[in-house]
Amino acid sequence: MTSAAKAIGTVRVGVSGWRYPRWRGDFYPRGLAQRRELEYIGTHFSTVELNGSFYSLQRPESYRRWRASVPDDFVFAVKGSRYVTHMLRLRGVEQALANFFASGVLALGSQLGPLLWQLPEREKFDADVLDAFLSTLPSTAGEALELARRHDARLDGRSWLEIEGDAPLRHALEPRSSTFADPASLRLLQQHRAGLVVADTAGTWPRFDALTADFVYIRLHGATTLYHSGYTSAELGDWASLITAWADGSGAGDGKPRDVYAYFDNDARGYAPHDALALSALVESFSPGRTG
Repeated sequence: MTSAAKAIGTVRVGVSGWRYPRWRGDFYPRGLAQRRELEYIGTHFSTVELNGSFYSLQRPESYRRWRASVPDDFVFAVKGSRYVTHMLRLRGVEQALANFFASGVLALGSQLGPLLWQLPEREKFDADVLDAFLSTLPSTAGEALELARRHDARLDGRSWLEIEGDAPLRHALEPRSSTFADPASLRLLQQHRAGLVVADTAGTWPRFDALTADFVYIRLHGATTLYHSGYTSAELGDWASLITAWADGSGAGDGKPRDVYAYFDNDARGYAPHDALALSALVESFSPGRTG
């Protein structure tokens, strides 16, 4: 590989979750055992967004099983706990974060990708709150381990307190209030190297395109109807153009290449995996070898 090629970011395209009845007999071959669905995802995509972690603390054995189901170069994005984002609303979150990181997230090891923190629409930008939250988030696996060791009694006997190496962690914030377009919000995200999610929500919530980190995190919730509509070839072509420009730096104000993670969440009618396959093919056709 040439030095120029090394400077180009890696693009990973996948889906948000994989346990959807609508996909069975459509994307998933008829008769495929449910326990093998993630394995099937791993043969078609290079990443998936784990969203069960948003609703409840998972267990180490689940993370280990998921990791064992996919190739070694597959990457998991992990959705942060809604207890942190929707109940505590980013305030006083250290204990909740300790439990989250102790629950098995670190068992993904080198296959742990970005951590996604999705905010409710009612959560408005507050500089002090955002700064304190981003300051509490661990920036490396080692910091996450130290935080995890402070878990409470609920995690006794069901925690994972090991790491494979002190690798950097990536965090992405998905706000749903337009107040996060405030320049002060963008500066804080940049200072903490946190990504601002580019979310396509059929106009339901604001879309942010500011690049605040060394990676880009995209969530595609539906082109015209939230969670229900698919993407046309032209719409996917537009996204492929944006993604390749972000990956090679030509679409970034600073000219720096970025890794790109894109996840389809338009799963209600089964469009997500088909759109993800189509987008992957388009990105590959624009620049062969760029996808992870």
